[in-house]
Amino acid sequence: MIREAAAVLLLRGARSRPDAEVEVFLARRSPKLRFLGGFWAFPGGVKEAGDEDLVRCARREIEEETGLALAAELLDEVGRFVTPPFAPVRYDTVFFRAHVDDHPHPTHDGEELVDGRFFRPAHACEAWHAGELAIAPPVLFVLECLAAHGLEEGLARVRTEGERFVDGRLPPVRFSPGVMQASLRTPTLPPATTTNTYVVGRDELFVVDPATPDADEQERLFDLLDRRVAEGARLGGVLLTHHHEDHVGAAAATAARYGLEVRAHARTLDRLGGDAPRGAPIEDGETIALGRAPDGTDGWTLAALHTPGHARGHLCFLEDRYGALVAGDMVSTVSTIVIDPPEGHLATYLASLERLRATPGIRTVFPAHGPPFPFGPKIFARYLAHRAEREEKLVAALRVRSDTAEGLLPRVYDDVAEAVLPIAFRSLLAGLEKLQEEERVGRDGARYALR
Repeated sequence: MIREAAAVLLLRGARSRPDAEVEVFLARRSPKLRFLGGFWAFPGGVKEAGDEDLVRCARREIEEETGLALAAELLDEVGRFVTPPFAPVRYDTVFFRAHVDDHPHPTHDGEELVDGRFFRPAHACEAWHAGELAIAPPVLFVLECLAAHGLEEGLARVRTEGERFVDGRLPPVRFSPGVMQASLRTPTLPPATTTNTYVVGRDELFVVDPATPDADEQERLFDLLDRRVAEGARLGGVLLTHHHEDHVGAAAATAARYGLEVRAHARTLDRLGGDAPRGAPIEDGETIALGRAPDGTDGWTLAALHTPGHARGHLCFLEDRYGALVAGDMVSTVSTIVIDPPEGHLATYLASLERLRATPGIRTVFPAHGPPFPFGPKIFARYLAHRAEREEKLVAALRVRSDTAEGLLPRVYDDVAEAVLPIAFRSLLAGLEKLQEEERVGRDGARYALR
């Protein structure tokens, strides 16, 4: 689903000050919001039934959120961005600008927006690089254009690049400094349709899970990497979280194109097909040097955490400056994770979740499927609670009567779509296996019963 939306750059000082002193209003979105909760963005919102066009949408949203009444002629369209396909709900957003020197200071409504202030674009970018300000990715791109090129040339670049992104070029999606997300089409499990490839680093870049087997999608990834190399970065290697098909589809092609080695846990390398050049296996706790962080500090590293359960060789990667965790298939923000025996093992997976929840320093979790989660260990607690609830539902079903796995499936997974039941069946088997290992459930032929 793609919804139309409008956002507005409220500018102050643009007509009376040098470009470097122009200020733009940013508002912090409530952490309770599902989309970009907690991030700083331009005020705006979704087009509603009563909005005859996006100009009316922009004016209504600005008045509701900031208290400013803007005349239609004040709004000037400056660009357009479409949310990449990592999110179940996407937004086709037109950006407008409005000069508000003659207007009162914008307020914030306290509901959708919980803070708001004017920033010089360069200062906002500096605060983002320091890890002090979480800025929504398209807003960050606009601010960087303004900081580097001034108001008019910067907005011209916003328009030009925005058109290229709409036409298919991968945008610079960054929810944390030094981590760029590329969502590309893969043969993954529904409801996901893409897998996130991550490019981690500033001067030295590592490509984590180059996933897509599709040649056209690979070209989009290579275009992104070529642009980074043209800007002066160097590619240091390919890293894999695990061996599943929807995570490794472009691993060999990426390694061959750029002369890189593929590194992963030993069990992943053993399962990796193709002729990709393999580097040394990655051990639990190993750190990979990233060089200089985006804020200019040296000694930046990426630590590998062995987190089996979904796959025996599964790794997560945690960078130590901003607390970004590339989590692979430990969690998803669009669905649950399938634990598929015998490769998947539920008790081991839960232990890995507990380890991640107890790991200090995690701030933003970057899953393979879905948008990042900015509130760190809360997502692991949520997953643990969900698994506990599902287990209790399974136990409750067995309290009523013993049954086969096929008979238990519609009773335990009555809240999932019928099309997803074959996938849920694999996780049901993992749950029964765990209860048998704990001697809480026994099996007589095909039937399971509480002990």
